[in-house]
Amino acid sequence: MRRTYLDHASTATLRPAALEAMLPFLREHHADPGRLHAEGRVTRVALEEAREQVAALLGARPREVVFTSSGTEAVNTAVWGAVSRYRERFEGPGHIITTAVEHSAVLDAVRRSGAELTVIGVDKLGRFDPDDIDSALRPDTALVSVQLANHEVGTLQPVMRTEAAGPLDLLWHIDACMGAGHVPIEFPRFDADLMSVSAHKFGGPKGAGALMVQRGLRVPPLIVGGAQERARRGGLEDVPAMVGFGAAANELTRGDRFSQEAGEARRLTERLAAEATAVRGVQRYGDPDERVPHLVCLGIEGVEAEPVLLGLDQRGIAVHSGSACSSEALEPSPILEAMGVDAERSLRVSVGWDTTDADLDAFLDAFPAVVDGLRELRAG
Repeated sequence: MRRTYLDHASTATLRPAALEAMLPFLREHHADPGRLHAEGRVTRVALEEAREQVAALLGARPREVVFTSSGTEAVNTAVWGAVSRYRERFEGPGHIITTAVEHSAVLDAVRRSGAELTVIGVDKLGRFDPDDIDSALRPDTALVSVQLANHEVGTLQPVMRTEAAGPLDLLWHIDACMGAGHVPIEFPRFDADLMSVSAHKFGGPKGAGALMVQRGLRVPPLIVGGAQERARRGGLEDVPAMVGFGAAANELTRGDRFSQEAGEARRLTERLAAEATAVRGVQRYGDPDERVPHLVCLGIEGVEAEPVLLGLDQRGIAVHSGSACSSEALEPSPILEAMGVDAERSLRVSVGWDTTDADLDAFLDAFPAVVDGLRELRAG
C-alpha cells in the first residue's frame, strides 16, 4: 500500500539538501568545533556557516542565533532566562503574560517558572488581541510570550511588541516554531527580544533548533557546563544537525524558492479545505486567510477524532488531531476549547515541501468514505 504523509506540521520530511550537507559530518568530520586544531577548525567553519544561513532565513544577525537541540529547548531557555534575569534584579517571583493557545512547551514552562501568570484568551479564529496584553501589563511583568502561528489551526498572530510594552523593562518572546520556513520572518521588525525556531518543521533535521537573542541582550543560560554558543548554551554543539538546519534554511533563501513553496502549499490546502468541507458536517477552524499556508484544521460533526485517524491510517494516510486520542495528554484540545469550538472532533491536515496533488487525491478519496462509514456505524 502506498502511504500518504500529511502530518508535516508535526514534523516535515527531511530535505535532500539537508541530508547531503549532514553526511560528511556524520562520516568524516567529528571534531569539537571549540578546538584549535585543523579538525576543529573544519567543524567550526561549518557551524558558523550554518549560523549565517539560519540568520539569513530569519532576517537576523548571525551572532543573534543560539543553537539548541530543539524548539522546545529554545522556548524553555527563553522562559528560564527571562524569569532568572528578573529575579537577579528585583525581588518577588515576577509576572508572565501568555495566551491560551500556546504550545505546551510554552505553557508548561511558564507554569513551572514560579512566576505569577496571566493567560490571555482568544477569539473564535484562535487569535489574541494585543490590547488584552497591554491591559495585563504590570510593573513586575518579566516576560510576554506569544506565538507567531498556532500549531493546531494555523492562525497567524499579531506578535509585534506593543506600544505599551515598549518602554517597560520586560522581555518579549515569540514562539515561531510553526511559522519559520513557512511565512516570511524579519526578526528585527517584531521588536522582540527572543524568538524560538525549530528545524524539523520545514524540512531540516530533528534535534536542531535555535533561540534568537537580540543583539546586546544577555540572559542567564538554561544549560550550563561549558562556554559553547558564546557562553549562552553549554554542551557540545550537534554539528551534523546544525549543518542540516543551515542547509534547509539556505534552500529556502535561494531565488524565489520560499515564495514558490508557500504558494504551492496554500494552493494545496485551499483545495483540500474546499473539498473536505463539502462533506456533510465538516467545517474549517482557524483563520482561512491570515494563516500559515501549509495547515488546515477540520471539525467533524458527530464523529470522534480517533476512529477517523485510524480509518485513514488503514487506508495509508497519516494525519493528526489535537484531540486527546492522538496525543499523550488525556484531554480535549485546549486550543479548540479556548476558541469556543468542539474540542473533541478535530483533524489537522498539513502539507510539506514534497506534497503533491496525488497525496491530496488519496486523502480526499478516503476522507468522505471514512466519515460516512463511521456515522453509519454510530447511527446503527
